Amino acid sequence: MLASTQDWWTLLRGVAVLNVLAWSAVAWWLWRSRDRWPPDAWLSRRWQLLLSAGYVLGCGWRSLLPVYDVQRLVLVDSFWSSVIVGRSVATLAELCFAAQWALLLREVSRVTGSATGLAVSRSVLPLIAVAELFSWYSVLTTSNIGHVVEESLWGLCAGLLVLSLVLMWQQVDRACRPVLALCCVAGVAYVAYMFGVDVPMYWSRWAKDEALRRNYLTLTQGLADVSARWVVSHRWDQWRTEVVWMTSYFSVAVWMSIALVLMPKLRAGRA
Repeated sequence: MLASTQDWWTLLRGVAVLNVLAWSAVAWWLWRSRDRWPPDAWLSRRWQLLLSAGYVLGCGWRSLLPVYDVQRLVLVDSFWSSVIVGRSVATLAELCFAAQWALLLREVSRVTGSATGLAVSRSVLPLIAVAELFSWYSVLTTSNIGHVVEESLWGLCAGLLVLSLVLMWQQVDRACRPVLALCCVAGVAYVAYMFGVDVPMYWSRWAKDEALRRNYLTLTQGLADVSARWVVSHRWDQWRTEVVWMTSYFSVAVWMSIALVLMPKLRAGRA
């Protein structure tokens, strides 16, 4: 049971170290087993490994230097802990993570010959890029409505990915189905969380600000603000609303990123 912000921060840093060690072990295993992979699968797994590195390192940075973006709260008094740095790192890391899922869906789609799956795989990165723009809008202006759109797009992408995998289920070899089943279960849980918890949370924050007639920053004002202002706080009551999502994001989501590197060679099959 976490009793303070310091306990939580210690947990995040410990998980970040374990994540880097886990990624390194997977990289070593992949390199040792490279001769057993067909050329196309080997190329895909190399890309998965590199994209996972971007996500692991990005989440590791954010675990060492946590930032509560809209409130400008940080735990470390440093420019490297500022919102503009943290949000930039997050953007790159999240694009890497989205690319991993797009790559997986493309591989399954090519194996099964699914035009629908290929179309969805090509839409993932553009949709997440738009989500990142809305995230930046909220971070700069302090209006949570951008986060509502951002999280909705993430949930939409996850839902489309799960639907695509379900549609291709019968065309995938039986031996590969358990792995895809895990992806679907994780995807359904993610969609449920996003639309059941995350999106309503940001909507309620925005609605509360609107009711109070809060004045938001312009994009120009926001850019100056995130570059030069940060508030150091270790108060648990100010961080506790962010603890659940940040902890799961920097742990479970990272483990999923690493696990995608271990995805077995996918094959087509018959029902």
